[in-house]
Amino acid sequence: MTSLVGLIGYPLGHTISPAFQQAAFDHYSLPAEYHAWPTHPDLLEAKVAALRGAEYLGANVTVPHKERAAGLVDRIGPQSEAIGAINTIVREDRILVGHNTDTYGFMQSLKVSGGFEPEGKRVLLIGAGGAARAAVFALADESIASLTIANRTLERAVSLANLVRDAIPEVSTVRLVDREIEETAARADLIVNSTSVGMRGGDAGTASPLPTRLIPPSALVFDMVYNAAVTPLLKAADTAGAQRLGGLPMLVYQGAGAFELWTGRDAPVEVMFKAAREALERLDHAS
Repeated sequence: MTSLVGLIGYPLGHTISPAFQQAAFDHYSLPAEYHAWPTHPDLLEAKVAALRGAEYLGANVTVPHKERAAGLVDRIGPQSEAIGAINTIVREDRILVGHNTDTYGFMQSLKVSGGFEPEGKRVLLIGAGGAARAAVFALADESIASLTIANRTLERAVSLANLVRDAIPEVSTVRLVDREIEETAARADLIVNSTSVGMRGGDAGTASPLPTRLIPPSALVFDMVYNAAVTPLLKAADTAGAQRLGGLPMLVYQGAGAFELWTGRDAPVEVMFKAAREALERLDHAS
């Protein structure tokens, strides 16, 4: 029997996850199909419940469902519970287990693809959603010097910051307004965008969450947006003379973590990277 697995999110017009996950299954000649499952929030509960069927391996979960999905599975691990968001569901018999491989994907991409060691560094994180939560918990384990969370809604930033105040020496929050983050940005070693601002096909696809003048040339700018080779924020980083890292490595590494949970096999990371880059090129040529 062919097993089914897929990506639950809404909308999913430009996802490349099916391309590189299917390449991983095909690499091992596994009888599995990976699909994109656009799921309106009203249908999320029913979609997650359906994963208990014998034909399913599980699913990936993306925006806007990562936090809500954590409450719809039967069991989640301690780290996922602390984060309050999941991005992977694994079916074990009829039990659904939630995991968060975004923490692994974030740190692998930062260290391996970005060549960045977080220890002792000052970090500015833009956004306070599910992806931001994974980044915060990953950074909290790396002995960073300081973390500032900038978000349009300050209350969400404060709520997230409170979760790691005991693990990071200096934690602060600001509203995502130029004048409020100017000083923090100026001394940041790492600037991370965890929002969808700059995403292809989004409402703010041509916008950057941080203007060029606020990006120090000594910083690494890490944009989690993956479905455009060069986002507006990465263009701003280029203009500022800063190093930059796009979201594709994080996407592939978190996907590799999910693949290993579903199959118990080592993820063919290079195969997945190749398929992901080819899919992204096709998107670029189509636009």
